[in-house]
Amino acid sequence: MLILHVAIHVKPECVEAFIAATKENARNSRLEPQVLRFDVAQQADDPTKFMLYEVYRTPEGHASHRTTAHFATWRDTVNDMMVVPRVGTRYTNLSPIDAEW
Repeated sequence: MLILHVAIHVKPECVEAFIAATKENARNSRLEPQVLRFDVAQQADDPTKFMLYEVYRTPEGHASHRTTAHFATWRDTVNDMMVVPRVGTRYTNLSPIDAEW
């Protein structure tokens, strides 16, 4: 299992467009067989900051996700909306054990 947190800081004038594009990407991502979770969260005290919480069955599942048309569309759409490049941090699952997902 691979867990990924992606921190994103969006230009204030791009927040609504970013949300729309990201919700569409998340909706399509949840249809992928290797995706267990794909959540989008907006920071409560700074609406220009977002976190994606992605859980894949395997690291290969994440690699496969990055080859999808919806990911490419999202990436190309939101790239110029960001203040700085997005930062992804990989995590290893500890609990619940992978078999319980």
